[in-house]
Amino acid sequence: MIEEILITARANPKVDPFLAIWTWEIPVYLFVGGMTAGILFFAALMILLGRQQQAWVATRRLPLLAPIVLSLGMLMLFLDLEHKLWVWRFYTSFQPTSPMSWGSWVLIFVYPASVLLILTYLREGYPALAGLAERIPLGKTLLDLSERWRRPIAWACVVLAVFLGIYTGVLLSAFNARPFWNTSVLGPLFLVSGLASAAALAVIGASRTDEGRLFIRILIGLIVLETLLIALLLINLASGNAVQQQALAQITGGPFTLKFWLGDILLGLLAPLVLALLATRIPSRLLLIVPALLVLVGGYLLRDITVTVGQQTGWTHYEQQYNPELLDELRTH
Repeated sequence: MIEEILITARANPKVDPFLAIWTWEIPVYLFVGGMTAGILFFAALMILLGRQQQAWVATRRLPLLAPIVLSLGMLMLFLDLEHKLWVWRFYTSFQPTSPMSWGSWVLIFVYPASVLLILTYLREGYPALAGLAERIPLGKTLLDLSERWRRPIAWACVVLAVFLGIYTGVLLSAFNARPFWNTSVLGPLFLVSGLASAAALAVIGASRTDEGRLFIRILIGLIVLETLLIALLLINLASGNAVQQQALAQITGGPFTLKFWLGDILLGLLAPLVLALLATRIPSRLLLIVPALLVLVGGYLLRDITVTVGQQTGWTHYEQQYNPELLDELRTH
């Protein structure tokens, strides 16, 4: 009798009325994964466009953060795993229809690509590290080859960066049972948000005014594009079926309304947009840094809200079939 109640009633932890298997680790992973993609993308793009001198920090300093930030994301994935000792099984097969399988393998390729991109400008960006690398056997040869093959490496990084950035959204959109996630807009949205986060880092780290102004203009364009994609996401949900509209209600009058509209939209998009536009007219270091910091906050909130709301909405709603205190009463008899 007790087993039957446990199976048929839906008051058990991590089961209905909402599924909350993914906690804070996954939003952090999605955020730093998108940021890594953006760092690689802009560093490689500036090389391909021949703007290395103007984008000095973006091409010579920021790439070093890519494998470090990505490793933080991988740590978050590891912490989220229920059976951590079996993590190696991800790489014993490749499932073409599984976004998670694609993502696992892409992450493996991103590491060597990011290291090679770092080596292309290591001598200029980090002379001390370059000196240490040249003392390692074959270190000087590897640095020379990386500098010689700089453009092919940059092309590879652009492709991998786009794939990594869009994958973080496709991973969620593949869950058909979650109406808040099940939209093709999520992939491009996460890609643009990741690019905005990387552009914000470039603004913060820019040591020269021309580089800061270059990336603040890029950031303005990305904020506008991200805002349009979020609007498209909301329209997509609002024009969907009843379940999708119920999912949308979580951020339009539901428990996540303030967090979404005040945190992500106002604080993470509109406020930095206004400040960034002012920064293009008023020469102020503060006006460059503040909107960049706000964009980083908004980038994380976007993923945190998306992951949480997606787990708390679904297609099936089970009604409680008993009072949760009934189990305790049964045990006393």
